[in-house]
Amino acid sequence: MLSSQCCTVLLCSLHVNPYPADSEKGRKKVVHVLEDDTGAVIVQTAPGKVVTHRGGTITLPCRYHHEPETADPSRIRIKWTKVTDTFQFADVFVALGRQQRVFGPYRGRVALEQAGPGDASVVIHNVTLQDYGRYECEVTNDMEDDTGFVSLDLEGVVFPYYPRLGRYKLNYHEAEEACKQQDAILASHSQLHKAWLEGLDWCNAGWLEDGSVQYPISHPRDQCGRKETPAGVRNYGYRHKEDERYDAFCFTSKLNGQVYFLKRFKKVNYPEALKACQRDGSAVAKVGQLFAAWRFQLLDRCEAGWVEDGSIRYPIVNPRARCGGSEPGVRNLGFPDKNSRCFSSRLPHLCHNDEDEADQLSLSSGVIALSPVCLK
Repeated sequence: MLSSQCCTVLLCSLHVNPYPADSEKGRKKVVHVLEDDTGAVIVQTAPGKVVTHRGGTITLPCRYHHEPETADPSRIRIKWTKVTDTFQFADVFVALGRQQRVFGPYRGRVALEQAGPGDASVVIHNVTLQDYGRYECEVTNDMEDDTGFVSLDLEGVVFPYYPRLGRYKLNYHEAEEACKQQDAILASHSQLHKAWLEGLDWCNAGWLEDGSVQYPISHPRDQCGRKETPAGVRNYGYRHKEDERYDAFCFTSKLNGQVYFLKRFKKVNYPEALKACQRDGSAVAKVGQLFAAWRFQLLDRCEAGWVEDGSIRYPIVNPRARCGGSEPGVRNLGFPDKNSRCFSSRLPHLCHNDEDEADQLSLSSGVIALSPVCLK
């Protein structure tokens, strides 16, 4: 049982510089350049994926070989685009000789690596959640062109999300916005599959970024599609983005801040929690920020607190009996009245959200918040 003392915990967030001085270069793969005598441009990119985290620096590797070697380098055009959907691309970077241009949200963050002749690699600084995905490197001369692809992956965590209105209330666009409001993006199928391999078990279907609706089951049971059905990521397929409603699976990564519980000597309701964090120079943390702190900060706290969406949650890294179950995760106690200072709710596990597994607890409300992070 959690303590119902009058002491309250508050969690706040301080805005930090969105362009941290991160000198860490992302992992870079060795690229072998192929050669032939056809006079064509041959592009070679890294197999598989390159991996970093939000706020990091990463190189998207791409090299080319051109015959004859005496070709004018000012006539070589390098173009990077991001694959946003089937046969749809967003411009990232283009260079022709010494002329270079960076597009949209990549401005000020993307530049050629320029590690020698034939290097078309680009470096992305201050990587964002939206940078996740597949990129195309195209190299063109006067007569020939070739392309290669690189996938950028992020270290992060997937979490299921539904709003105060309840479960199965979000169409695709509302799910996308809900994740954004909680400092996250809609998860991809590969991210959800990886989370399932790591043990995520969730009985409610949610939108993914490609417009499909899926849910991960590690422990088959009758309440979640029959006990005899094999474990796996269940897929409803692509659904109507406007008319059909489900929950969301969100993805977030490392954050440029520290989540902390702010001790109080009296219980607080939601408006008081907002003010308490502000007085501490911070802001109430979002759900995605709490999940990121649980995963990367190893934040472990057996005390419940308010988060930004008006729900009450707490993170558990080391499970113990009095803290709501045998699985690690971020416990969700639901959405109480925002004027309430005490809250009694059924406690769903992160990985097992069947209501018959929940316990009835009486809790003291706290506030979850972000503190400033210092970067040398």
